[in-house]
Amino acid sequence: MSALILALIAGAVVGLALGALGGGGSVLAVPALIYLLGFTPAAATTAGLIIVTATSLTGLFAHARAGNVRWKAGALFAAAGLLPAAAAGAAASRLPQPVLTAAFAAVAALAAVKMLRPGRAATGPTSGRTRPAKAAGTGAGLGALTGLLGVGGGFLAVPALVTVLAFEMRAAVGTSLLVISANSLASLATRGATTAGIDWAVVGPFTGAAILGAWDGKRLGAKVTGTRLQRTFAVVLLAVAAFMLVDALT
Repeated sequence: MSALILALIAGAVVGLALGALGGGGSVLAVPALIYLLGFTPAAATTAGLIIVTATSLTGLFAHARAGNVRWKAGALFAAAGLLPAAAAGAAASRLPQPVLTAAFAAVAALAAVKMLRPGRAATGPTSGRTRPAKAAGTGAGLGALTGLLGVGGGFLAVPALVTVLAFEMRAAVGTSLLVISANSLASLATRGATTAGIDWAVVGPFTGAAILGAWDGKRLGAKVTGTRLQRTFAVVLLAVAAFMLVDALT
Protein backbone atom coordinates (compact mmCIF):
# COMPACT_ATOMS: atom_id res chain seq x y z
CA MET A 1 0.00 0.00 0.00
CA SER A 2 1.40 3.41 -0.96
CA ALA A 3 2.40 6.01 1.59
CA LEU A 4 -0.26 8.39 0.26
CA ILE A 5 -3.09 5.91 0.85
CA LEU A 6 -1.77 5.05 4.31
CA ALA A 7 -1.53 8.76 5.15
CA LEU A 8 -5.13 9.36 4.04
CA ILE A 9 -6.45 6.39 6.04
CA ALA A 10 -4.47 7.28 9.17
CA GLY A 11 -5.48 10.93 8.92
CA ALA A 12 -9.14 10.01 8.59
CA VAL A 13 -8.97 7.80 11.70
CA VAL A 14 -7.25 10.54 13.70
CA GLY A 15 -9.81 13.09 12.55
CA LEU A 16 -12.73 10.81 13.38
CA ALA A 17 -11.40 10.33 16.90
CA LEU A 18 -10.84 14.06 17.38
CA GLY A 19 -14.27 14.99 16.08
CA ALA A 20 -16.14 12.32 18.00
CA LEU A 21 -14.33 12.63 21.33
CA GLY A 22 -13.28 16.28 21.39
CA GLY A 23 -9.66 15.39 22.11
CA GLY A 24 -7.20 12.53 22.28
CA GLY A 25 -7.20 11.64 18.60
CA SER A 26 -3.87 13.34 17.98
CA VAL A 27 -2.22 10.76 20.24
CA LEU A 28 -2.69 8.31 17.37
CA ALA A 29 -0.99 10.56 14.81
CA VAL A 30 2.58 10.09 16.04
CA PRO A 31 2.46 6.24 16.21
CA ALA A 32 0.88 6.18 12.74
CA LEU A 33 3.66 8.37 11.36
CA ILE A 34 6.35 6.20 12.95
CA TYR A 35 5.08 2.68 12.31
CA LEU A 36 3.00 3.09 9.16
CA LEU A 37 4.85 5.86 7.34
CA GLY A 38 8.46 5.35 8.46
CA PHE A 39 9.10 8.65 10.27
CA THR A 40 11.69 8.84 13.04
CA PRO A 41 10.23 9.67 16.49
CA ALA A 42 11.67 13.21 16.33
CA ALA A 43 10.29 13.85 12.84
CA ALA A 44 6.97 12.26 13.81
CA THR A 45 6.49 14.54 16.80
CA THR A 46 7.18 17.57 14.60
CA ALA A 47 4.76 16.33 11.94
CA GLY A 48 2.28 15.58 14.73
CA LEU A 49 2.47 19.21 15.82
CA ILE A 50 1.70 20.36 12.28
CA ILE A 51 -1.33 18.05 12.16
CA VAL A 52 -2.47 19.09 15.65
CA THR A 53 -2.12 22.79 14.80
CA ALA A 54 -4.13 22.54 11.59
CA THR A 55 -6.94 20.44 13.07
CA SER A 56 -7.08 22.53 16.26
CA LEU A 57 -7.31 25.82 14.36
CA THR A 58 -10.08 24.37 12.20
CA GLY A 59 -11.98 23.22 15.28
CA LEU A 60 -11.33 26.53 17.02
CA PHE A 61 -12.96 28.40 14.13
CA ALA A 62 -16.08 26.24 14.37
CA HIS A 63 -16.34 26.58 18.16
CA ALA A 64 -15.71 30.33 18.02
CA ARG A 65 -18.64 30.75 15.63
CA ALA A 66 -20.79 28.82 18.12
CA GLY A 67 -19.64 31.06 20.97
CA ASN A 68 -17.88 28.28 22.86
CA VAL A 69 -14.45 29.96 23.25
CA ARG A 70 -13.58 32.07 26.29
CA TRP A 71 -10.82 34.09 24.73
CA LYS A 72 -9.46 36.01 27.72
CA ALA A 73 -9.26 33.11 30.17
CA GLY A 74 -8.01 30.77 27.43
CA ALA A 75 -5.28 33.22 26.43
CA LEU A 76 -4.08 33.49 30.02
CA PHE A 77 -4.06 29.70 30.38
CA ALA A 78 -2.22 29.32 27.09
CA ALA A 79 0.32 32.04 27.95
CA ALA A 80 1.60 29.94 30.85
CA GLY A 81 2.40 27.14 28.42
CA LEU A 82 4.13 29.08 25.63
CA LEU A 83 7.67 29.10 27.05
CA PRO A 84 7.52 25.46 28.26
CA ALA A 85 6.18 24.43 24.84
CA ALA A 86 9.02 26.23 23.04
CA ALA A 87 11.68 24.87 25.40
CA ALA A 88 10.37 21.31 25.21
CA GLY A 89 10.11 21.55 21.43
CA ALA A 90 13.76 22.55 21.20
CA ALA A 91 14.79 19.73 23.56
CA ALA A 92 12.82 17.02 21.77
CA SER A 93 15.20 16.72 18.82
CA ARG A 94 18.12 16.19 21.23
CA LEU A 95 16.57 13.32 23.18
CA PRO A 96 17.49 9.71 22.33
CA GLN A 97 14.84 8.14 20.11
CA PRO A 98 13.98 5.29 22.56
CA VAL A 99 13.45 7.83 25.35
CA LEU A 100 11.09 9.87 23.18
CA THR A 101 9.19 6.74 22.16
CA ALA A 102 8.88 5.51 25.77
CA ALA A 103 7.70 8.93 26.96
CA PHE A 104 5.07 9.05 24.25
CA ALA A 105 3.91 5.52 25.16
CA ALA A 106 3.50 6.60 28.79
CA VAL A 107 1.38 9.61 27.81
CA ALA A 108 -0.74 7.49 25.45
CA ALA A 109 -1.34 5.00 28.27
CA LEU A 110 -2.32 7.85 30.61
CA ALA A 111 -4.80 9.15 28.04
CA ALA A 112 -6.29 5.66 27.68
CA VAL A 113 -6.65 5.19 31.43
CA LYS A 114 -8.36 8.58 31.78
CA MET A 115 -10.82 7.60 29.07
CA LEU A 116 -11.54 4.22 30.68
CA ARG A 117 -12.06 5.94 34.02
CA PRO A 118 -13.83 9.21 33.19
CA GLY A 119 -13.49 11.56 36.13
CA ARG A 120 -16.15 13.67 37.77
CA ALA A 121 -14.61 16.68 36.00
CA ALA A 122 -16.12 15.55 32.71
CA THR A 123 -19.66 16.36 33.88
CA GLY A 124 -19.21 19.95 35.00
CA PRO A 125 -17.33 22.33 37.24
CA THR A 126 -16.57 21.25 40.76
CA SER A 127 -16.03 24.75 42.10
CA GLY A 128 -16.74 28.31 41.17
CA ARG A 129 -13.30 29.44 42.34
CA THR A 130 -10.35 29.76 40.01
CA ARG A 131 -6.88 29.16 41.45
CA PRO A 132 -4.44 31.28 39.38
CA ALA A 133 -1.32 29.43 40.58
CA LYS A 134 -2.84 26.04 39.79
CA ALA A 135 -4.08 27.29 36.43
CA ALA A 136 -0.61 28.58 35.54
CA GLY A 137 1.02 25.33 36.62
CA THR A 138 -1.44 23.26 34.63
CA GLY A 139 -1.00 25.46 31.56
CA ALA A 140 2.79 25.18 31.81
CA GLY A 141 2.64 21.40 32.11
CA LEU A 142 0.33 21.12 29.13
CA GLY A 143 2.65 23.33 27.08
CA ALA A 144 5.67 21.18 27.91
CA LEU A 145 3.74 18.04 26.95
CA THR A 146 2.69 19.55 23.63
CA GLY A 147 6.20 20.74 22.80
CA LEU A 148 7.98 17.53 23.73
CA LEU A 149 5.70 14.88 22.28
CA GLY A 150 3.79 16.65 19.52
CA VAL A 151 0.36 15.94 21.00
CA GLY A 152 -2.37 18.46 21.59
CA GLY A 153 -3.18 17.30 25.10
CA GLY A 154 -6.92 17.79 24.71
CA PHE A 155 -7.49 14.80 26.97
CA LEU A 156 -5.75 16.80 29.72
CA ALA A 157 -6.74 20.35 28.74
CA VAL A 158 -10.50 19.82 28.86
CA PRO A 159 -10.63 18.34 32.40
CA ALA A 160 -8.14 21.01 33.56
CA LEU A 161 -10.28 23.85 32.23
CA VAL A 162 -13.38 22.34 33.86
CA THR A 163 -11.83 21.77 37.27
CA VAL A 164 -9.26 24.58 37.52
CA LEU A 165 -11.11 27.38 35.71
CA ALA A 166 -14.65 26.11 36.43
CA PHE A 167 -15.70 26.07 32.76
CA GLU A 168 -18.81 24.25 31.62
CA MET A 169 -18.07 21.43 29.18
CA ARG A 170 -18.76 23.15 25.84
CA ALA A 171 -16.65 26.17 26.79
CA ALA A 172 -13.87 23.86 28.00
CA VAL A 173 -13.76 21.96 24.69
CA GLY A 174 -13.79 25.15 22.61
CA THR A 175 -11.25 26.99 24.76
CA SER A 176 -8.95 23.96 24.89
CA LEU A 177 -8.52 24.29 21.13
CA LEU A 178 -7.22 27.83 21.63
CA VAL A 179 -4.72 26.58 24.22
CA ILE A 180 -3.62 23.65 22.06
CA SER A 181 -3.20 25.84 18.96
CA ALA A 182 -1.07 28.36 20.83
CA ASN A 183 1.15 25.69 22.41
CA SER A 184 1.58 23.86 19.10
CA LEU A 185 2.58 27.03 17.25
CA ALA A 186 5.07 27.95 20.01
CA SER A 187 6.68 24.53 19.79
CA LEU A 188 6.82 24.55 16.00
CA ALA A 189 8.63 27.89 16.10
CA THR A 190 11.60 26.17 17.77
CA ARG A 191 11.72 23.24 15.35
CA GLY A 192 12.87 24.95 12.18
CA ALA A 193 15.61 22.42 11.49
CA THR A 194 13.26 19.48 11.93
CA THR A 195 10.44 20.91 9.84
CA ALA A 196 12.89 21.32 6.94
CA GLY A 197 13.07 17.53 6.68
CA ILE A 198 9.32 16.90 6.79
CA ASP A 199 7.86 14.88 3.91
CA TRP A 200 5.03 17.22 2.96
CA ALA A 201 3.77 14.78 0.33
CA VAL A 202 2.75 12.59 3.29
CA VAL A 203 1.99 15.16 5.98
CA GLY A 204 -0.20 17.31 3.71
CA PRO A 205 -2.70 14.56 2.80
CA PHE A 206 -2.58 13.23 6.38
CA THR A 207 -3.55 16.66 7.71
CA GLY A 208 -6.26 17.20 5.11
CA ALA A 209 -7.82 13.81 5.86
CA ALA A 210 -7.70 14.55 9.59
CA ILE A 211 -9.52 17.86 9.12
CA LEU A 212 -12.22 16.26 6.97
CA GLY A 213 -12.46 13.29 9.33
CA ALA A 214 -13.06 15.60 12.27
CA TRP A 215 -16.28 16.85 10.69
CA ASP A 216 -17.47 13.26 10.15
CA GLY A 217 -16.43 12.50 13.72
CA LYS A 218 -18.78 15.16 15.03
CA ARG A 219 -21.68 13.46 13.26
CA LEU A 220 -20.55 10.06 14.54
CA GLY A 221 -20.41 11.40 18.08
CA ALA A 222 -24.04 12.46 17.82
CA LYS A 223 -25.14 8.93 16.86
CA VAL A 224 -23.03 6.72 19.14
CA THR A 225 -22.89 7.01 22.92
CA GLY A 226 -19.84 8.84 24.21
CA THR A 227 -19.03 6.09 26.71
CA ARG A 228 -18.85 3.40 24.02
CA LEU A 229 -16.67 5.60 21.80
CA GLN A 230 -14.31 6.44 24.66
CA ARG A 231 -13.89 2.82 25.72
CA THR A 232 -13.24 1.61 22.17
CA PHE A 233 -10.70 4.35 21.56
CA ALA A 234 -9.05 3.74 24.95
CA VAL A 235 -8.52 0.05 24.21
CA VAL A 236 -6.90 0.88 20.87
CA LEU A 237 -4.73 3.49 22.55
CA LEU A 238 -3.58 1.07 25.25
CA ALA A 239 -2.55 -1.43 22.58
CA VAL A 240 -0.60 1.29 20.73
CA ALA A 241 1.09 2.37 23.98
CA ALA A 242 2.10 -1.19 24.82
CA PHE A 243 3.54 -1.75 21.36
CA MET A 244 5.53 1.49 21.50
CA LEU A 245 6.89 0.70 24.97
CA VAL A 246 8.06 -2.74 23.86
CA ASP A 247 9.64 -1.18 20.79
CA ALA A 248 11.46 1.39 22.93
CA LEU A 249 12.83 -1.24 25.31
CA THR A 250 14.04 -3.69 22.67
